[in-house]
Amino acid sequence: MENNIEESNQIQIELSEEVAQGIYSNLAIISHSSSEFVVDFIRVVPGVPKAKVKSRIILTPEHAKRLLFALKENVDKFEKNNGIIHLNNQPGGFFPPIGGMGQA
Repeated sequence: MENNIEESNQIQIELSEEVAQGIYSNLAIISHSSSEFVVDFIRVVPGVPKAKVKSRIILTPEHAKRLLFALKENVDKFEKNNGIIHLNNQPGGFFPPIGGMGQA
């Protein structure tokens, strides 16, 4: 009977080929209100004065905090297996490697 309970709690997740390709981003801007967090993922290209938002994710505050913990756990696992990720003395936030604008 336990297996039936476990199986009924599983979620089937579909991943289309288009979404599976992913979107490269080297800049994220995070904003929030009292009810949601908005994360805009942007690709900044050297020599191009404009950058477009490639993807926007909207999260509840609770899911934003779960994402924070999940990212921390995965970064810790990555560093354990691959070594420390160095940020090249950049200030906090998420900056593109070309020295950019905005922050998370």
